[in-house]
Amino acid sequence: MRLEIGQKIKGMRLSAELTQAELAARASLSKGFISQIEHDNVSISLDSLVDILDALGSTIVEFFSEGESPKVVFSPKDRIPVSGRGASRFEILVAGSTNNEMDPFFVRFVRGESFETEEPHVGEEFGFVLSGALTLELSGKKQRVSAKSCFYFESNQPHRLLNTSERDVSFIWVTAPPQM
Repeated sequence: MRLEIGQKIKGMRLSAELTQAELAARASLSKGFISQIEHDNVSISLDSLVDILDALGSTIVEFFSEGESPKVVFSPKDRIPVSGRGASRFEILVAGSTNNEMDPFFVRFVRGESFETEEPHVGEEFGFVLSGALTLELSGKKQRVSAKSCFYFESNQPHRLLNTSERDVSFIWVTAPPQM
């Protein structure tokens, strides 16, 4: 029996609603390499397979086993750092969460960092400030969210998260449905 790793990875990627480019970015590989893997045109190293499975929220054990229970506990090593989001630290807390109803993140802004203003879209957003003070801008109106406070809003209005304070701010941010 021939194990077709490429087809299985492609199926997992499509289930996660990721493009080849998105998977490549999350796994720190090239889009061309992902394409070659999915077409079984190249052999894949164990390291590259682990990187891809991490990006898809899976493990080697889960990949090669059938009928296992889904993962429910995620440790710091399971987090996926993402760059280019406007934050000094942005981590996907639950790998593969694009398959779920919500997508949780850990974010740290240093002074002056922010996300770009998001246009209205379908969904809801929640955040819990762990330390510092976050500024939430909804339809141009700014509100301060201090440590141990949280925010919740429907995403049907322009919105932005930013740090206007002198200290770093760390927070948990949850989007539903997943936006990444």
